[in-house]
Amino acid sequence: MNTIKNAQVAIVTGASRGIGAAVAQRLANDGFAVAVNYASSSTEADALVAQLTAAGAKAIAVKADVSKADDVRRMFETTEQQLGKVDVLVNNAGVLKTVPLADTSDALYDQTFDINVRGTFNTLREAAARMNNGGRIVNFSSTTLALNMPGYAIYNGTKAAVEAFTHVFAKELRGRNITVNAVAPGPIATSLFLDGKTEEQIQTFAKMPPLQRLGQPDDIASVVSFLVGPDAGWVNGQILRANGGVA
Repeated sequence: MNTIKNAQVAIVTGASRGIGAAVAQRLANDGFAVAVNYASSSTEADALVAQLTAAGAKAIAVKADVSKADDVRRMFETTEQQLGKVDVLVNNAGVLKTVPLADTSDALYDQTFDINVRGTFNTLREAAARMNNGGRIVNFSSTTLALNMPGYAIYNGTKAAVEAFTHVFAKELRGRNITVNAVAPGPIATSLFLDGKTEEQIQTFAKMPPLQRLGQPDDIASVVSFLVGPDAGWVNGQILRANGGVA
């Protein structure tokens, strides 16, 4: 792609791999300058940034634990300093571990809510103060919320909170022409989904949608691209269930 002067700026959280990396790549291809957020190891984030810049995009890697408000503030500050004021926020960072509610430890409960809920809260709050008018926010829910499968109680609780944030925050930003929506993927072939599952379990999930396959990260990146682009200007406060028809 060609470098675009004064490109719009996007932050993608949890963007070093999986769906987040696919979203970062797609937005870079769409002409955005992209801040690739990562939480711990910089190796994958730096490799993605190198790939994007080699293709002519403007991209930086930014370390931040989204569950920590100070980290999120620094992430926005770094992005503003190196790329410009933020136009798009994609809240992709998340954790998933399936455990029956009765067997869930305090530590797992805290970790899941800290990253999935507090992380989204922190970035939304910071975006309200710093984001350009006319911007786009895309949160991440999950189709698991509609399936009510055993083992997903805590995870689903976090995604129910994200959906509530999405509906209300869209109305709280009245007058700024900022849209707030969420994507709720079905089963996607990423390590977040595949790790810890048997081949039989994976095939069971793959057969669930009428389209008879697991989703791919690019399937979700395409939906995010639509929601942050000009064609979705009248879509606001909505949950888009990108799941191949599974629910």
